[in-house]
Amino acid sequence: MARILITSGPTRQYIDPVRYLTNASSGRMGRALAEAALDAGHEVTVVSGPVLLRYPNAAQVVSVVSTEEMLAAAREVFPVCDGLIGAAAPCDYRPRHVEPGKISKTGQARLLHLVETDDIVASLAATKGHRWVVGFALETDDHRLKALAKLERKSCDLMVSNGVEAMHATDSQVEILDPAGSVLAQAAGSKELVARRILAVIQQQLLSSQGPT
Repeated sequence: MARILITSGPTRQYIDPVRYLTNASSGRMGRALAEAALDAGHEVTVVSGPVLLRYPNAAQVVSVVSTEEMLAAAREVFPVCDGLIGAAAPCDYRPRHVEPGKISKTGQARLLHLVETDDIVASLAATKGHRWVVGFALETDDHRLKALAKLERKSCDLMVSNGVEAMHATDSQVEILDPAGSVLAQAAGSKELVARRILAVIQQQLLSSQGPT
């Protein structure tokens, strides 16, 4: 049995008290991965951004809003886990300045200055030690090439490559890549089916070599 941390869902980066940057991530893949891991007998902690769905009752769930909060929560949990599955779609950018009050219309264009947020998977992988890290790469083009580049840059042990059509959808189509550039598996169908395939590859490639935990 392993202790697995799963990040899931989107994050929100507020512009003012009522407006924010986000994306269409639903958290369905994170939930499906949690269910697959629990069914395999593992312990699961989910760090989730704002979603409408419910995670399995057997999972410990930590709810967050921003990318900064997701990283902070994941950093607290990761040291006592055996591995991370970074299925969340956190915002890559945040406003340089958050207005304290609601921004009113003026009839004029408004310039929004954005800065990059910290990369959650890369930040955790930098301190992984004996732990393993599985990332997700969602791209609009050159899926495999960009996924492999992310795998190396973020020091992941496996990378799950998929496309934007998976965002806020019930189905997904993925490739699972290793650091050598090999396609270990492909899966398509419901996110529940795809999650079970991903978990099977993690079990074979990463957990079987760890032994009992």
